[in-house]
Amino acid sequence: MDVRVPAIISQAVDQHAEEAPFLWLLRDGAVVAPHYSLVDLAKLDNRLEAHLDGLRIAGDAGWAACSEQLEYREPGEVFAAAVLALESGEAERIRRVYEVVGSAPETQRGLVSAFGWVDRAWWRGEVRDLLVAESAFWRRLGLAAATTQRLDPGRPLLAALEASDPSLRGTALRVAARLGRTDLLPAVQAQLTSDDEAVRFSAAWAATLLGDRGTAPRAALTFVDADHPRFAAPALRVALRALPPNEGQSWLGHFAGRPETLRHAVVAGGILGDPVHVPWLLEQMRIAELARVAGEAFTMITGVDMAYEDLEGEWPEGFEAGPTEHPEDDNVALDADEELPWPEAALVADWWGHHQAAFQPGQRYLLGHPITPEHLRWVLCQGMQRQREAAALERKLLSPGEPLFETRARGNVQQQRLGLHTKNV
Repeated sequence: MDVRVPAIISQAVDQHAEEAPFLWLLRDGAVVAPHYSLVDLAKLDNRLEAHLDGLRIAGDAGWAACSEQLEYREPGEVFAAAVLALESGEAERIRRVYEVVGSAPETQRGLVSAFGWVDRAWWRGEVRDLLVAESAFWRRLGLAAATTQRLDPGRPLLAALEASDPSLRGTALRVAARLGRTDLLPAVQAQLTSDDEAVRFSAAWAATLLGDRGTAPRAALTFVDADHPRFAAPALRVALRALPPNEGQSWLGHFAGRPETLRHAVVAGGILGDPVHVPWLLEQMRIAELARVAGEAFTMITGVDMAYEDLEGEWPEGFEAGPTEHPEDDNVALDADEELPWPEAALVADWWGHHQAAFQPGQRYLLGHPITPEHLRWVLCQGMQRQREAAALERKLLSPGEPLFETRARGNVQQQRLGLHTKNV
């Protein structure tokens, strides 16, 4: 098909095809960032949607530009092309996207994200076909795609829980938890003794969210060590919230007693939400490597905005985090705390001295208030993304049979689910 267009229009189409993947990449980081609110996310989504709309309006030329971008084999480019392909319903376009994802599996996040972005009415049976594909890889993508819109896969989910492929089983376990399928709890718990380490973790994580308060959360916390960097953070976020507070404090002490898990202990202080840990967190703020994450944990408990209250300090002289410009430095890991404020320990301690009377030891707090359904909804509406994720997990643990609120969904969809007005976003 001839898709030649005037040069000026062609440049605009090419810009849309370049900007949409770039904004998706920004969004991919924003959904787990400590400095993005729901309003911020919705604004970013609106920018992304504007470029997608430009590609839609361009018709065949828009698709041609996206198809060309697919040569880069990156998740953002796959996302943009997949949105156009799914909305068109044209088998050849969808096949082109699938070919790229099949040859570059690391791009699958973009395809799953596209299924979550488009209206379910445009799926045209694609997810159904993926769910019954012969390949475990595509069945796994089908499960993930269905879950982006709270669609229960039904029998394919049951079959996946018994699949021989560990990755497919692990995905099925997580999907069952996200959908609130408490009827599948026994099947999920059966995987706690799997020979596959990743499956065991997924089973522990999922069973905890589905209501297991015995073996599962404790099994999840065994993954919080230096040997399991991929599992440690999600294990903490779910398991510590599900245990009795006194046992959670014991785990915090256990992690604090080992150098390799000290950072996890600081994070645990914020998760547990008990102000009894604040003096210890104030001490950690004096350690450069832990200062920012300790400040985040302090905010998780108290709700204080470091910048608004003028509690921020300066970057310590001589301290380096993340990649450096030294050619002999092999460290290429990004600074995990880059977007967190740097607390001035003395100022924070002074603030706490004036406000600690408002906090009762032994009570769990999230952003300065006891954890109640009403407050969790407020955090989902007003909090930053990491705080919102915490609220979503707390709410899920209170009601295991309900779907997990997806803080990574499109901003306007989240606002609708929360009953918020979006006209000014």
